[in-house]
Amino acid sequence: MSMRNRGALAAMTVGLCVAATAAAVAAPAAAAPSGGGEPRFLSAGELPPHPSSAWHAGRVTAGQPDALPVCAGEALPSTSVHRTFWTDLDTNAVQVTVVERSTQRAKEFAGLLRKKLDDCAARLEREHPDVKAKQKYYGKLDVEEGVHVYGLHTAWNSGASDANLFAVGRDGRTVTLVRWGQLGDLSHAPVSGFKTTAKKAVNKLY
Repeated sequence: MSMRNRGALAAMTVGLCVAATAAAVAAPAAAAPSGGGEPRFLSAGELPPHPSSAWHAGRVTAGQPDALPVCAGEALPSTSVHRTFWTDLDTNAVQVTVVERSTQRAKEFAGLLRKKLDDCAARLEREHPDVKAKQKYYGKLDVEEGVHVYGLHTAWNSGASDANLFAVGRDGRTVTLVRWGQLGDLSHAPVSGFKTTAKKAVNKLY
């Protein structure tokens, strides 16, 4: 099965965004993403390096991404702003940022995203009998109000296997969610590089 066809399946389950790449490139840019008090987004060069392909970045776009990140995506509000990333092979990513009305609301929203991810593997197995899911918590990184890093591996009875890394971070009343995904399992996931990416994502919020 091609990566583009698999993207449609992944959008409902493990959240790979390859199928949404063309739409992301063509979508209108969100207003003032890089100045005037608005949060800034990761650039393609700030993703964990891929061994054989450069990263490409879509526009910063208002609204939820077309392929919602697995488990946490259902909690994203319509006020989200996102940017998708992809390589020429089997790796992709998305960053979603939400600016809340207050620091307390942002704290609660970040907690909700973490709760969704804490229960992710168990929920996937309950909702999809043909998948086996395992997850790992990689800890909290010391940047601004903190960023928490998670890993998720899903293996389908059909033979498909996907690895995802997630980061949930907050700076004041702004929350960001970063997801990296690739075919395979967590043993090949660039955890150290993703932690660096997660720190950059939070540091760039303002």
